[in-house]
Amino acid sequence: MSPASPHDSRRDRHGILPWLVVPAMVFFVGFAVIPLVGVFALSFTTWDGLGEIQLSGLDSWQAVLANSELTHAVWITFLVMVASWAVQTPLSILIGTFLAGNQRYRAALAVLYFIPLLLSSAAIAITYKALLDPNFGLGDGLGIEFLAQDWLGRPTLAFSLVVFVVSWQFIPFHSLIYQGAVRQIPRSLYEAAQIDGAGRVRQFFSITLPQLKYTIITSSTLMVVGSLTFFDLIFVLTAGGPGDATRVLALDMYRRGFEADLMGPASAIAVILVLVGLVLALLLRRLGGRDASKSQFEGA
Repeated sequence: MSPASPHDSRRDRHGILPWLVVPAMVFFVGFAVIPLVGVFALSFTTWDGLGEIQLSGLDSWQAVLANSELTHAVWITFLVMVASWAVQTPLSILIGTFLAGNQRYRAALAVLYFIPLLLSSAAIAITYKALLDPNFGLGDGLGIEFLAQDWLGRPTLAFSLVVFVVSWQFIPFHSLIYQGAVRQIPRSLYEAAQIDGAGRVRQFFSITLPQLKYTIITSSTLMVVGSLTFFDLIFVLTAGGPGDATRVLALDMYRRGFEADLMGPASAIAVILVLVGLVLALLLRRLGGRDASKSQFEGA
C-alpha cells in the first residue's frame, strides 16, 4: 500500500474542519437566532406574560415609537455609551501599556487591576451605593465633604456615578487586551526610535498608538455594544433615577415588560437594541478599513 501524499492529508483536514464548526453553530442558533426570532414575533403581539398571546399587528411598535420615554432612554443610553468610552479607552491604553513591561511588580499589579472584573455587577452596585450614602457612607465616616454628597439624588451626580462605576469595572478587561497587543509590537521599532533620540512619550505617540489601531477598534466595539446591555448595575445602583436620569434602553425594556406587563412593547425595544448594536458594530468595523484583520506588525 502506497503512503498517503501530503495533498491527501490536506484534503482530509479541509474536509474535517467544517464539521468542527457545527457545535458552535448549533449553540449559536439555539441560544441566539431562535430566541431573537421569537422576540421579533412577540413584538407584533399583545401579551401580559401569563395570559393568551394575541396578535396585534404594529400596535406595540406604534406605542413604543410614539412614546417620548423611548427617545429619552435612547438619549441616555448614547450618553452613557459615549461617556464610558471616553473614560475607559485612554485609561485602558495607558494601563495596558504600563503593564506590558517586564518588571516583576507589574505582574502583581495586573492581578490587582483585574479584580473588579471578577465581581458581579450587582455586588459592585450594592457596595458603591453603601459607600456613597450621604448619611452613613464613607464621606460621612471620614468627614470628606466631597464624598458626602447626595450622589443618587441628583441627576448629574447619578449619571456621573454610573459612568464611573461602569468604567471602574470594565477598564481591567480592556487593559488586558491592550497589554497583549502592546507585547506583540516588535521591539526593533522602539530600538530604532531610541537610536533616533525619541523619548518614551514620543515612542508612545509615534509607535505604540499607531500599532494599536485595530486593537482600539476591537476594544471600542466591545465597549459600545456592551454599553447597550447595561442593566443589573444601573437597576441596583439607581433604578433609573433620580426621575429618569439614568433610565437606559435595557432598563426601559425591563420596566415595560416585567413591571407594566407589556411584553409586546418590551420585545419591540429588544429588537431596537439588537439593530442599534449591529449598526454600531458594523460602523466601527468599517472604520478599520477593508483589512481590519491586518497584523499590527505592519511597521516592522
